[in-house]
This record gives sequence, C-alpha cells and structure tokens, in this order.
Amino acid sequence: MARAEASVVVTGRRLPGLARPLLVLRRWPVIPVAILLILGGVAAFAPLAAPHPPLKANVRERNIPPVWYERGSWNHPLGTDTIGRDLLSRLIYGARISLMVAAIALVSGTVLGTGVGLLTGYVGGLLDEVIMRMVDIWLGLPFVLMALVIAVVLGSSLTTMVVLLALLAWTPFVRNVRAEVLSLSQRDYVSLARVAGASGPRILLRHILPGVINTVIVIATLRSGQLILTEAFLSFLGAGIPPPTPTWGSIIADGRDYLRDAWWISFFPGLAIFLTVMALNFIGDWMRDRFDPRLRQL
Repeated sequence: MARAEASVVVTGRRLPGLARPLLVLRRWPVIPVAILLILGGVAAFAPLAAPHPPLKANVRERNIPPVWYERGSWNHPLGTDTIGRDLLSRLIYGARISLMVAAIALVSGTVLGTGVGLLTGYVGGLLDEVIMRMVDIWLGLPFVLMALVIAVVLGSSLTTMVVLLALLAWTPFVRNVRAEVLSLSQRDYVSLARVAGASGPRILLRHILPGVINTVIVIATLRSGQLILTEAFLSFLGAGIPPPTPTWGSIIADGRDYLRDAWWISFFPGLAIFLTVMALNFIGDWMRDRFDPRLRQL
C-alpha cells in the first residue's frame, strides 16, 4: 500500500515516486531556465558578484590555475590569465556584455522583422515581391565577411556590434511571420472585420498580430543562441567589442596561444557560451512543442 501511494499514474502506467522529478524535468525546462536565471543574475549584479575588478592586472599572479590545482587559490577560483586578471570576474562581466548585446539586437530584429512580415503578408502584390527579393539577397550575403569589413571601415564598438547583430536577426521573422499572415488573412474573422469596415492597421494589430505572437516568441528564443555565438565569434576574430572590455569571445582569443600551459583561460568562457546556447535552444524547442499542437509531445 505504501508503494502504491508513492506512485504516480502517467498515461495509464504507474511510475515510482522517484520518477516524479524526472517527469517534472521532462515536462518543464527546469535546468535550462535555472542556467539562464543564474547567468542573468550574475550579469545584472556583476559589481557585487565579481570578486575582483575585471581589468585589474597583477603580473605576479599571472597564469594561476583553478582552485583544484596545487598552485590554485581560492582568491582566484577559476584562475587568472596571462597578465594576472581574475578569470571568474572577467567571465561575469563578459556575461553582462554578451547577453546585453544579444538582447538589444534580438529586440531590434524582432520588431523590424515582425513589422515587415506583417506588412508584406497583408498588403501583398509588388511590395511583397520587392521585400522578399531583398530578404533573399540579404540571406545570400556572407555575413561574417561583411561584418569584418564594416568593423574595419567604421571601427569596432558596442554600437557597431548591436547594429550588425540586429541586421542578422530580422530576416527569419520576415519569412515566418509573412507565411502566418498569408494564412490568417484568409480566415473568416478577418473577412468579417473587413466587412465591418475595420481599417488595415486595426486588422493587423487586433486580429492578425495575436495569431503570430507564438511564432515570434519561438523564433526569438531559438535565434538568441545564434546571436550570442555570432557575437563571440566576431569578438574572437577581433571585429567585435574592442578591448579592454571583456567579452566571452575576446577572453577565448586571449587564451588561444596558451592552450598548452593555461587551458582554463579559453575553456571556461567556451563552457559559458556552450551552456547559454544549449539552454536557449532547449527552451526554444520546448516552447515550439507547447505552442504548436502538431508538435506537442508533452
């Protein structure tokens, strides 16, 4: 009787009480959300969370290994880089920069791409043809090469990086939102709104936009991981945010010549990028399954 009470019924089968945590992890993205909350928290409160100033160098403490090594120190839990800067502090401040840049670029790209997709899908005709051909041309451009050229011509800066990532982020929204609008604009409630005399902007904002919000949220979640990777890649190449501002990509670049003797300089920012992108991808997949009945598996 005790074992029967400690069980849970799922799809006609009884699972032991120990399976409840596994069931929760399967139904909800607990671990990815926890990772993002921790990263967001330390990024928001970086001055309080970082044990040292991120730019403070001490050559006498250069290349100190992580704390579990014999030469490691709790004063620098993840070690130091080649000029004695605390790696944990630089990772925390790097999270603030990387997440902030990706968030600003994502919001800008979401607003621009959603607006253009709504307009082209609803108006159609020559406007739709011209804009979609522009999107096709934009997708055919080598973005990394173009970003390198722009960074060389205009100079590397936070503003340049945000603009480049926003230009990368908007195209997926145009294609998917346009496809949704083409379908929704043929629904009966939209036709009735036209017959009732509703204006085009009112139909778009009150009747069609709510139907594409779920698609926009899923695309934004899946796209954010790619933006973080792109920012790190450009910073690694030297076309991102200029030093001494710490970013995950630039920290990896700082340690690429010391992988044999000080592997931790590049490893930990790479691990941070991996965990962040994977958490965002898992949340995006979960949201897609929850919002789309055809893909719902939970």
